[in-house]
Amino acid sequence: MSHPAGRVLALLELLQTRHRSTATELAGHLGVDERTVRRYATTLVELGIPVTADRGRYGGYRLHSGYKLPPLMLTDDEAVAVLLGLVVAERVGLATEQPATATALAKIRRVLPAALADRLAAVQEHLGFTLRRPEPERGPASGTLLTLASATRHRQRVALDYRSWRGEQSHRELDPYGLVFHAGRWYVTGHDHRRGEIRTFRLDRIGAVTPGAATFTVPDGFEAVAWVTRSLAGVPYTHEVEVVLETDLVAARRRIPPSVAELTATTDGVLLRARAESLPGMAALLAGLGCPFTVRHPDALRAAVAEHARRLADWAARPAGGQPPSPRRPLD
Repeated sequence: MSHPAGRVLALLELLQTRHRSTATELAGHLGVDERTVRRYATTLVELGIPVTADRGRYGGYRLHSGYKLPPLMLTDDEAVAVLLGLVVAERVGLATEQPATATALAKIRRVLPAALADRLAAVQEHLGFTLRRPEPERGPASGTLLTLASATRHRQRVALDYRSWRGEQSHRELDPYGLVFHAGRWYVTGHDHRRGEIRTFRLDRIGAVTPGAATFTVPDGFEAVAWVTRSLAGVPYTHEVEVVLETDLVAARRRIPPSVAELTATTDGVLLRARAESLPGMAALLAGLGCPFTVRHPDALRAAVAEHARRLADWAARPAGGQPPSPRRPLD
């Protein structure tokens, strides 16, 4: 770092890794005097990087939030963390609109040292995921996500254009209570003034979002994640199901995702409420929980559980290497 330009860049890296540093501290790290540190800071300012000098006993130099993102100086470990974060975000659907994630990945790869870039490419090429890839859809616009996040923080009502799953367009006024990422999609939940109730909206179906002047208060005890998962589990299906599980709430939550059913602790165990399109599928789920249960309703679920038990008994009775398998039956 004998070249002055290298020390100027080193100063930028130091300022990015700490909130504030005194001239003495920076001079010690760079191996120069305090006057030179002041000159380097002036050079960064002339390059458009917002460096602020605070005077006084506890003063020092710090990076001020500017109108643009300054050049980032990343260590190898930091570059690895950012790159892997982008890869995972793209894989699980956490990323916003394309091609932002892809272009960010490309920019980081271009400036990595050759040896590190090759090793990271090997990780990316051979990295497997146990998470199911979401359906290929366009993620939400970054501006939509950031605007809703700001409105949620400041308790600020927004006006938005929304497209339903049927393709119907509507204009809403929403008090955004929280943002939730679930099963590969972004959601916002809050009080919808058009319906007069709490509703959940997918961010990728939201058009223009405009913050308003009106403010709101979030109901006491409201949990956005619990509400979104409960509302998604309550999407209308053919059958309404109630089953009492003879286990505790902690164990039940380990086995049953919140998007599948609503779980409530009772004196008899855990009450499972869900809506299902396939009763044989619900019977298979219950059989796999590994705990006794009592079906409250519908009665047709009892028949589905009994049929599932008969299938298991038939399969268990098959001799090893004995009779040929029976013709395949499609799973419900």
